[in-house]
Amino acid sequence: MERRSYFGTSGIRGRVGEDVTAALALHVGRALAADAASVVVGRDPRPSGTMLADALAAGLAECGCDVVDVGPAATPTVARAVAWHDADAGVAVTASHNPPAYNGLKCWQPSGQAFDGAMQDAVVERLVAEDYDLAAWDGTGARRERPDARERHVDAITDSVAVDPDDAPSVVVDLGNGAGGVSVDALTALGCDVETLNAQPDGRFPGRPSEPTAANCASLCDLVAATDADLGLAHDGDADRMMAVTADGDFVPGDALLAVFATALADAGDRVAVPVDTSMLVADALADVGGDVVYTEVGDVYVAERAVADDVAFGGEPSGAWIFPDDTLCPDGPLAAAKLVELVAEGPGLAERVDAFPAYPIRRASREVADKLDVMERLHDTVREAYDDVDTLDGVRVDLGDAWFLLRPSGTEPIVRVTAEARDDARADEVFAEARDLLDAAV
Repeated sequence: MERRSYFGTSGIRGRVGEDVTAALALHVGRALAADAASVVVGRDPRPSGTMLADALAAGLAECGCDVVDVGPAATPTVARAVAWHDADAGVAVTASHNPPAYNGLKCWQPSGQAFDGAMQDAVVERLVAEDYDLAAWDGTGARRERPDARERHVDAITDSVAVDPDDAPSVVVDLGNGAGGVSVDALTALGCDVETLNAQPDGRFPGRPSEPTAANCASLCDLVAATDADLGLAHDGDADRMMAVTADGDFVPGDALLAVFATALADAGDRVAVPVDTSMLVADALADVGGDVVYTEVGDVYVAERAVADDVAFGGEPSGAWIFPDDTLCPDGPLAAAKLVELVAEGPGLAERVDAFPAYPIRRASREVADKLDVMERLHDTVREAYDDVDTLDGVRVDLGDAWFLLRPSGTEPIVRVTAEARDDARADEVFAEARDLLDAAV
């Protein structure tokens, strides 16, 4: 096969029939089988999911690897099922929050962590070399259906979360026509009064676009505000993300929700793993409880890699990926939903928790460039000469004490993104202009 960029920060993902095909899924199955005796396979409700899961399973079985088929399932269910079934790996057939024309393959380790860079590279090398060991007729793998994975996921959540039935909140859950029904089961088991929105699995996502943004969750906000619900919860197509709405119907920004979880879970001396583009309100909020942040590259894979450290109590991305390392290293939207319900049941409510944090002005822009790698190399040199506190973990991030800015190349497009934040509007504008001038000079 031709060498190309297969894995991004969220596995293999692209448009069905162009980047992602049954042939690719077949080859990925063959490549995974080289290091695995059994692999868990599950899928979100996209129409192309059945085709891709079948092709993947065929490639695995063809090379002597057993397939544990959990069927339609949330991505965190698939990730958790790897350990439940003593498998060597798992694959979720999903494009997560992307539109229905997209699909993909995300690979999982028994720990619940996504494949790291070395594991991805090994798969790609076999794909390129077409280095597969096909089994004889009597040595092919078996395919076993295990429809109990959702029930086991519910049990895992209810074992981890405690809610007094007398204090259980009333919740509206917007499933976005995705695979997050496990949240409804778990919250109901915890004693919550649950109302659903867009609950019918449908990979065309007719109810709303899959990504749970403020704009896409307008109906959820309206429904929560019009009822006596205590909060609203929203998932993306494969339920690895979770976002929230207050009882007043206000969508909670991702950075504020990250601060809610971080301050609730971190004790003095603990750290919280967050990507480099996270608002400094999270670091400020943690400082108030004696904690701190540790920065990672953008992507839940990198957050999970840092979350394995003993002093990391929690990891999260403002996009809605939340990692509770004591439970699992995969972003688990249903678990996050239950954890948030637990916090609301204990009090104070979600709005009161969010209102305890300041809202810092943040500025964002993107610029198309001819060669983003050359531009970033020039930026590295220029910024290091001009500033003292420079982090090049993912792009170029400059900490100015009262503000910060980030110049970061897109992973998929020929653009460089500019982000700047401060504690007041005037300073944010000033730092943003400073960062844009640096990019202009590098271009």
